[in-house]
Amino acid sequence: MKEKFTGTWKAAFFESPGPVTVKKAVSLALKGICMGSADVIPGVSGGTIALITGIYEDLIAALRSLDIKMVQKVFRLDIKGALADVHIRFLLTLFSGIIVAILSLAQLMNYLLHHHPVPIWSLFFGLIVASILVVGKQVTNWLGKAGICFLAGILAAAVIVNLIPIKTPETHWFIFLCGVVAICAMILPGISGAFILLILGKYEFITATLKNPFLVQNIIVILVFCLGCGVGLAGFSRVLNYLLGKFHNLTLAFLAGLITGSLMKIWPWKEILETQVIRGKAHVIWGRPIMPDSFGSEFYFAIALMAAGFLGILVIERWAKVEV
Repeated sequence: MKEKFTGTWKAAFFESPGPVTVKKAVSLALKGICMGSADVIPGVSGGTIALITGIYEDLIAALRSLDIKMVQKVFRLDIKGALADVHIRFLLTLFSGIIVAILSLAQLMNYLLHHHPVPIWSLFFGLIVASILVVGKQVTNWLGKAGICFLAGILAAAVIVNLIPIKTPETHWFIFLCGVVAICAMILPGISGAFILLILGKYEFITATLKNPFLVQNIIVILVFCLGCGVGLAGFSRVLNYLLGKFHNLTLAFLAGLITGSLMKIWPWKEILETQVIRGKAHVIWGRPIMPDSFGSEFYFAIALMAAGFLGILVIERWAKVEV
C-alpha cells in the first residue's frame, strides 16, 4: 500500500495540471461557458467547442484522472492524495463555466429554438461549418485511412441525426441511462448530448427541471441524471484517451467526419415531420432539410447570421491560440 500524500492542501491542489494564474482560469471558464452554451442546443456539441479551443485532449486527460486509484485513496481517507491525482483545478474551472451557461441559457435557448428557429439554426450552421475547417486543419494526412475514418464519421453522424425521437419513461433508471448516453455524446465533437436527449424523448423533461432546479422532485431528477453523467464520463473518457494517444490522426479525422455529418441536423430550413405539444403549444421536434421557399429579407438575415457564426469560430480559434 502506498503512503499517504504528506504535503499541504495547497500543494495537493496544485499537484496536477490546471490553470495557475487568474487570467488562465478566467480564460478556461469562458471556454466552459462556450461549451455549456453549445451543450443546451440539440445539434451543437460542447465537444466541438473544446476541440476548436484547443482543450479537448486536456479535457479527456482530466476526465481520465477520475479513476479507481483516486477512489481507493478516498476510501483510505487519503483525501490529499486523491486531490493530487485528479486534475481538480482544470475540471473545477471548466465545469463552473459549463454549469453557469447551462443554468442561465437553457430557458433562452428553448425560447429561441421554438419561436425563432431559422435565425438561431442559421447561426449554429455557420458555427459548425467553421468548426469542420478548424478541426480538419489538425489532421496531418488525409490520404488512406484518415479519409476512410472521415467518411465513417460522416456516416455515423448521418445515421444518428436521422433517428426519430421516441416516447420514453420518466423513471429514475431511464433518467440515469439518459445521463450515461448523453454525456458520452456531449464530449464527442459533432454529436450533441442535447440531441441524444431529444432522440430519447427527454430533452424537454431535463431542461424543464433546470428552469426550477430547487424543487425537491427536480433535485432528485438532476442528481440521478448527474450520476449517470459521472458514470458515462468515467468510462468513455478512457476510450477516447486511448484512441487519441494510439490513433491521434485517425481519431481527429473521424471526429471531423462526425461534425460534418451533423450539418443536416443544423440546416435552418426544414419540412415539419413531427411536432409535440408542450404547455399547450405545438413545437417542431423533427424536420427534413429543404431549400428555403423564398429569398427575401429573412433569407438574407439568415445568411448574415451564418457568416457571423463562421467568423465567430475563427475568432475563438485565434483567441485560443493567443491565450495559452
